[in-house]
Amino acid sequence: MHSSSIALWYLSRATGVVCLILFTAVVVLGLLVSTQRKLPGLPRFGSVSLHRYISLLALGFLAVHILTAVADSYVSISPLAAVIPLASAYKPLWLGLGAVSVDLGIAVVVTSLLRARIGRRTWRAVHWLAYACWPVAVLHSIGTGPDLRSGLPLWLTLASVAAVLAAIGWRTASALRQTPAARFVPELLATRELSPRRHMKAIHQ
Repeated sequence: MHSSSIALWYLSRATGVVCLILFTAVVVLGLLVSTQRKLPGLPRFGSVSLHRYISLLALGFLAVHILTAVADSYVSISPLAAVIPLASAYKPLWLGLGAVSVDLGIAVVVTSLLRARIGRRTWRAVHWLAYACWPVAVLHSIGTGPDLRSGLPLWLTLASVAAVLAAIGWRTASALRQTPAARFVPELLATRELSPRRHMKAIHQ
């Protein structure tokens, strides 16, 4: 393996790990911001801006990760394999998962840019694909990178999974706390509407 190929291999692996960390932060922030509307110590617009900034940073590292993987001569990965699942002869399943994750990410980015034209409901439906990108990307990372199966990269992967599961648990618990209150409001309004009628009935009796 030539020195240039070694450098590209290390750069591809390093940016892959950074992408895992950044996209984990994107998912966690997305879950927390959508639940709490803001993060502790930050106003609403600050939380949204932080989420957007980390998302763009993650996309930048993803671009470098893809370019270095394609440029690396140690294995033959075509540019089309980065966006077309199963198009690569090298580890087609695991690279195909990476392509699926990239495609989902592209859909989220494009609809976010066209949010004003496509409407909030459509944008929100497609934006949920961002959460599907993450587990697919994790499987891609584990399948293509044996270095993620031991040592510090393994612990980073486990910590990322734990962080996302904790955020999902927080989001679910928050939704469950809000659901009874949401159901109680119509019942309370109905009770208030019936109260005057019951009062008049009591008078006539």
